[in-house]
Amino acid sequence: MSTTMQIPAFEAGVIRLFAIDIPSEQMDTFDAKVALGAVHLDETFVEVFHVSDLEGLGLAGYLMTGNEVPEDQIDEMRVQLDAIKGHVLLVFSSAFGQDKQTLHPQSPLRHIATFFTEGTPVTFKKLPDDSAQLGTGNDEIKPAKKVPSQAAMSGRIATYALLFMFAFTGLIIWIGS
Repeated sequence: MSTTMQIPAFEAGVIRLFAIDIPSEQMDTFDAKVALGAVHLDETFVEVFHVSDLEGLGLAGYLMTGNEVPEDQIDEMRVQLDAIKGHVLLVFSSAFGQDKQTLHPQSPLRHIATFFTEGTPVTFKKLPDDSAQLGTGNDEIKPAKKVPSQAAMSGRIATYALLFMFAFTGLIIWIGS
């Protein structure tokens, strides 16, 4: 295979499927990093298995249910996926460690498809406090007033009590003189 594949930095949600065209007896010598021509490959995010291991589920079912590949992408490739016999290689985006690199897949690999998974949709909820809405262009929203703490209230009461005692003591001295 003389095709090159560009892997962008920080790629996410992409699964590359390859058929491995070697007899089962030689699978123990298969090296995914060498066959892909990869500079960096974290094999934690690489799966190699025989399609017959997916009995009942099938490769298409495994990709949809086990790897969140949308059904419309599988439907486009179902005939090719069902025709695959032998070992396959699944390479997930995380296998490249967020590094930009160029792959040079070579025999015994045969690229079948590249799938894009559906991530969990991000939803944003309205923040509960009106003061959290500042800066949205709504000038009618004013920040919430800060409630004084217990220590601040105690300090104010003590200050007023001392002022009263000072004034009362001054009054007693003035009357007594």
